Order: sequence, then structure tokens, then C-alpha cells
Amino acid sequence: MIGQGQDDGHDRAAGGRSRAGYLLALVPAAMLAVLLLRKVWDVDIFWQLKLGEMILERGGPVQGEPFAALHLGEPLPAVAWAGQAILALARRVGGWELLRLVDALCWVGGFWAVAAACRLRGAPALAVALALGLSVLPALPAASVRPQSFACLCFGLLLALRRLELRPAPTIGLGAILLVAWQNLHPSVTVGIAAMGLAALPGWFAWLRDRRRAVPLVPTALALAGLAAVFLTPDGVGILPVSARNAEASMAIGASEWLPLWIPANHTNALPVLAVGLVAVWLAMRRPSRVDAAELAVFLGLLVMTVAAYRFVLFWAVAMVPVVARAAGGARRVPPERAHVALMLSCVGLVAALSPVVFPTRFSPGLPLAAVARLKQEGVRGTVYGDFPFGGVIIDTGYPAWRVAYDGRYYRYSRQEWQYNGGIENGIVPLVDVERKWRPAAFVLDSRHNAPLAGELSRSPSWRRIFAADGVVVYVPERR
Repeated sequence: MIGQGQDDGHDRAAGGRSRAGYLLALVPAAMLAVLLLRKVWDVDIFWQLKLGEMILERGGPVQGEPFAALHLGEPLPAVAWAGQAILALARRVGGWELLRLVDALCWVGGFWAVAAACRLRGAPALAVALALGLSVLPALPAASVRPQSFACLCFGLLLALRRLELRPAPTIGLGAILLVAWQNLHPSVTVGIAAMGLAALPGWFAWLRDRRRAVPLVPTALALAGLAAVFLTPDGVGILPVSARNAEASMAIGASEWLPLWIPANHTNALPVLAVGLVAVWLAMRRPSRVDAAELAVFLGLLVMTVAAYRFVLFWAVAMVPVVARAAGGARRVPPERAHVALMLSCVGLVAALSPVVFPTRFSPGLPLAAVARLKQEGVRGTVYGDFPFGGVIIDTGYPAWRVAYDGRYYRYSRQEWQYNGGIENGIVPLVDVERKWRPAAFVLDSRHNAPLAGELSRSPSWRRIFAADGVVVYVPERR
């Protein structure tokens, strides 16, 4: 009877593990479906796609500025050039549906990679499912179609490499290649450097206390490899002033993702970060013996970075996966079953195959797509003056016939130019000065955000309005 009871207990445990395995098999497909439901809202993806098309045509980065009317021919930084080319290729081959799918797979791929590493190392299926479900919540508001999705994938792969605990030589070699690819896909490899530096800290402290302990060779070597990867792009050392200028302009303009969570514009974003962060910390404190010090250091360090600047939330969310998977799991290693892996791949494949029908492309109403399409019917050529968030749509729709006065590349324009833009928006710079500076062929404006300039155009006999909807107005020269 005792043996029978033990057998029944083992059967129940096995059944529980099997059900958890099937649950985990469904989670990745659910994540992909949720991501494909989002609207395209990022204003910069449009100029990035056009630049990507030009990169494909030239077979390499574009050297001279093609879009900004007052900067034509000036040296153009190759920021995220490889990522732009891949996204442009996806749209060329399969339109927005394929582009969105490729982007979504990269975005969720970062979470999947480190979760798979945890599972392969024996983390229970239920703990990994909890880690994925919990970690993705604070990152979803920042999800959009853009090259940053490649950074998420690369970061997840980097954490997965460390979690797999392979021999040092292949780990460092693969990691170095990954870091170089990351920097060319999206210039955020400094996050990887910070993560590997944080991961190395507990090991170095332990070594200082006891010199018989092994030094943290792998994360230290990868941090150094990341430092080298920063400069292994077409820009070389020139990436430093470009990045600094981009950060300075972003904060000066008030881009919320570059600002701390405590500002009013980020309060909504701060709530899921706070709630999920507290749950993750509670799990780690509840079972501290199961937590890896290096993974916890990365998680806490990126949490501090996220509080200081919301743009780091995606990386912090990915770093949460191994912490929660360990803390919520048991001491016993539970290997994955082939049936669960097959189901997971089938579900993900089904969502991907049905995405064009079930999850068709939807654009945010804040994008001036209809306005710019109407302007294109006019056949105008020259500089189209638009609010800088509209610059990407203008470039993607009308280049090479159209140039822009401003767009979302903060590094492209000097501090004085951004101050001049602020003067236009505040009514300090009048229409006549804008006409003299750019000789615009048309205007595409947010009539609420750029009210002074839109008001002058409405009263000017030299301009006629051809479009007005959802707060966006389009003006072209009055026919003579």
C-alpha cells in the first residue's frame, strides 16, 4: 500500500508537470498574438524603412544626407543601418504584414531565448511560463515596429548564452560575434556591456574575499568585447558624438522614453513597472537560495536604469525572466519534453501563418497617412514642412521628390535648429521666416500642436488648404 501511494504521488506529480508543459507551450504563441494586435505607432519607422531601401539598393550604408533640406549631402551616421536594411527587405518581400511579423518575432525572441535557456537548464515549465507572462507586461507599452526589436533579441540571446553555462571559450566567441551584430542592428550594445559588467560584480566581490574562487571570466570578457563592439560599425569612434547628441536632443525636446518614470508623462508606464517589479522582488526574497547573484545584479541594475529613463524597460523586462524562473521554480531539474516543444512550435507557426488575416496591419490615427496621401495627389516637389514627428511619413511617401525641414532623427539637427523649431511651434518665429528659410512646397501640420503656424497659413492668401481631418491640416501654394 505504501508503494501504491508513492506511485500515485509520482503519477500526480508527472501529470502536473505535463499540464504545466502544455501551458508553457501556449505562452509564446499568446505573446506573439498580443504583439501582432498592436497598432503601428512609432513615427520613426517610416524614415528608417526608406533609408533601409536605399541601403539595399546601394549594398551598404548611405554616406550623405538625403532627406533634410538644409543638410543635403552632409555626412550621414550609419545608425542601425543593418536593422533598417532587414526591415526594409521584409516590407519589400511581404509588405507590412511580413515586416510586422519579423519585428514581432525579434521582439518576443529576446524573451523566448533566455526562457529557453532556463528551461534547458531544468527550470520547471510553470516557473518559466510565469516568468514570461510576468516579464512581458511592463514592456508591452513600449513595443512598436522599430530596430530596437533586434536589440531585444540580441540581449535575450546574450543572457541565454550566460544561462546555458557552456565552456568559456565558445561562450565568449559566440557572445563577441553577437555583440558586434547587435551594435550594427541597433546602437544599444552599451546595455549589454552594462549587463555583463553587473553580472561580473558578484564574482569579483567573491574573488576579493577569497582568492581561491574563480574569477568571473565570461561576463568580464563579454563586457570588454562589448566595449570593442561599440566602435565596430561604419561610424567607428564617430558613434560617440552622435549618440551623445541624440540623447541630449531627446531630453531637451521632452521625449518621454528618455525621461524618468516619475515625470507625469510616464506615470502610466510606471504602474506596471512598479507592480511587476514588486512581484519579482518578492519572489526573489521569498526564496533567496534559488536566486543567482549575477542575474539578480543585472535585474536590479537595469531596474535602476529604467526608473531613470523609461527606454530601458524592454531590457529590464528580459532580464527579469531568469530571476523569476529560478525563484518560482524548485530545486529539482525538470527537462523539457519533446511533445511540449512540438506543440509550442506548432502554435507559434500557426499564429505566424494566420497573422495577415487575423492580425492585419493597423496604423495609429496619430500618423498623418491620409494627409500625406492627399498631398501626393498634388504632384508637388521640394521641401514639405511638417511637424517633426510627421517627417518619417513624409519621407517614406514622397522621397526623392520631397525633402523635409525636420524629422525624428534628433542627432541630425543642431541644438539651435531644435530651438528654432520650438520658436515656430510657440509662435515666436512667423510664417514669413519659415518661408524664407525653407521655401516650402507644402505644409503638413498638427493644427493643435503647431497652432500659431497653422493659424497664419489659414489667413494667408498665398496658401490654400487641401486637407483637414483629425487635427492634421495640409496647405499647398495658392494657384495663380
